[in-house]
Amino acid sequence: MFLFFSKVKVIARLGFKEVISVLTYRLLIKFSLHPVCKIRSKSPTQPFFSKSLLPKSDLPSISAWKDYGSLFSHIKFPLGNCPPDWLANPISGDKSDQSHLPWWKISDFDETTGDVKLIWEQSRMDWVLAFAQRARNGDKNSLVSLNSWLSNWLEKNPPYLGANWKCGQEASIRVIHLCSAALILGQELQPLPSLRHLIDLHLRRIAATIHYAMAQNNNHGTSEAAALYIGGSFLYSNGRKDAAVWEKLGRDWLENRSDKLIENDGSFSQYSLNYHRMLLDTFSIVEVWRKKLKGRFFSQKFYSKARLATSWLYQMVAPSTGDGPNLGANDGARLLQLTDSDYRDYRPTIQLAMALFHERSAYTEPGSWSLQLAWLGIPDATTEPPVFSDCDYDEGGYKLLRSGKAVLMFRHAKFRYRPSQSDILHIDLWVNGANVLRDAGSYSYHSKPDLTAYFSGTASHNTVQFDDRDQMPKLSRFLFGDWLEMNHLSKISQSSKRVSCSAGYRDYLNARHLRKVGLSKSNLHVEDEVSGFTHKAVLRWRLRNSDWRIETIPKGVFVSDGLNKLTVTTSVAMLRANLVDGWESLFYMQKQTVPVLEVEVGSAGTILTEFSWTS
Repeated sequence: MFLFFSKVKVIARLGFKEVISVLTYRLLIKFSLHPVCKIRSKSPTQPFFSKSLLPKSDLPSISAWKDYGSLFSHIKFPLGNCPPDWLANPISGDKSDQSHLPWWKISDFDETTGDVKLIWEQSRMDWVLAFAQRARNGDKNSLVSLNSWLSNWLEKNPPYLGANWKCGQEASIRVIHLCSAALILGQELQPLPSLRHLIDLHLRRIAATIHYAMAQNNNHGTSEAAALYIGGSFLYSNGRKDAAVWEKLGRDWLENRSDKLIENDGSFSQYSLNYHRMLLDTFSIVEVWRKKLKGRFFSQKFYSKARLATSWLYQMVAPSTGDGPNLGANDGARLLQLTDSDYRDYRPTIQLAMALFHERSAYTEPGSWSLQLAWLGIPDATTEPPVFSDCDYDEGGYKLLRSGKAVLMFRHAKFRYRPSQSDILHIDLWVNGANVLRDAGSYSYHSKPDLTAYFSGTASHNTVQFDDRDQMPKLSRFLFGDWLEMNHLSKISQSSKRVSCSAGYRDYLNARHLRKVGLSKSNLHVEDEVSGFTHKAVLRWRLRNSDWRIETIPKGVFVSDGLNKLTVTTSVAMLRANLVDGWESLFYMQKQTVPVLEVEVGSAGTILTEFSWTS
């Protein structure tokens, strides 16, 4: 009965219109009654791209997709003389036996190949950009490979058959990359007929299920709207007058999504740093495309939201490394891979978005973060970067505190959209650009053994867990119930010595947690008041890999690695304090162990943490 009422409440939070839209779509698909089941198209034949129509470039191309392929920007696998097997898991070699089936008859999780994202990843066509870059640099073999690989892909993935046609967002990413390659080669207004045909058959797939994508209220909608706008304007500009319908549909949905999914503080609906990057890259390539085709401007509201979203990511990321909190779900998605910058370096995205939407530079020093602008023909702005500051991003559920070289991200609850992680009151601490108190990440959506519950759960965050349960009950693989709401939330305040804030909640079983945070140039002070639980409360601090030593002190515990010192004391009896191994994932399908300090109490009280570092 509890789960029933929890599901009813979460349906109301998700939105009855959205839930009905999803259910209707799935029923129509199940019985092959949806209009998407009836679309048909023949495959075009090569060539798709001709020799570059622009002057030869001397800009560096990316290293991947020459001698090795790349999955999720960190897993390398050797390339032979032939294109990859588009229907095989490139890690295990297991091959899908469903390639002959219409995509709507294929399961979300193929037990033969495992995580379907391993099939999709190669077919996102990052390699199209790599080949286009090298062809622009005068490499004739890359142009040959570009055309032959596209021809081979269509041979193995005929229109609307097999796993690579299953997701509208995957089709959208291909459209964005194909059109971006046309820009790089100067063929956006002089494309070959086969490229126009290839874009057309993708847009038919995307448009047919666009309402299902929008019901997700996430990056599926923004990606698919972008593909319709870019692909539709591409075809319209090259003689397909009926493609204006797709262009308008994409434009209207882009306006809608920017208004609905981006909060007035710049936060995005998915509560994830990497999905925020994907949002910004999507909006950036849309604006690049509009500029190139001299299209009509979007609304002022669209540009206002794009500026806010750009500022949000800029403030979150360390300028020295480009890295930021390992926040929320992360499936390895990365659009517009035009540089060899590290996957966790967000500066190329920020630099491009800052130039497009703020007309200023995010980073004035020369570096790979400016190469995307050069490849896409966008001038690098010279205006000084915005200042870094404390930020109350309360509409999205974040606070950023700064003191000296320390930056703290404090997570609280303000859920207008479904949370993907039970991470409330988590703290992420960065000192001199290094992540010293850290988040676990999300690892994989379909691993064996299944670690989804661990990585999305409370135990993988720097917060308090009550009675071995999550802060919100898990209703399904990707859905929490009883979304938390804060019963206390302060604004950031500053004194001469420290910057501070506080937040607290009461969960669905009446456990209560109030956290007060104070940050100075060399010290973090955290006070946790806990009550209302039945058996135990466990505070966790997830530490960086180092040689940590632990010792007992009066009423508490002390750990140190020589550079950082952490002391935890309690107002009630401490039942245990241990350094244990926890999991951390910085990249999709990659995990490693990290030391975690666990402190357990069995009754209501206060837990004090002091964390200090050498400046």
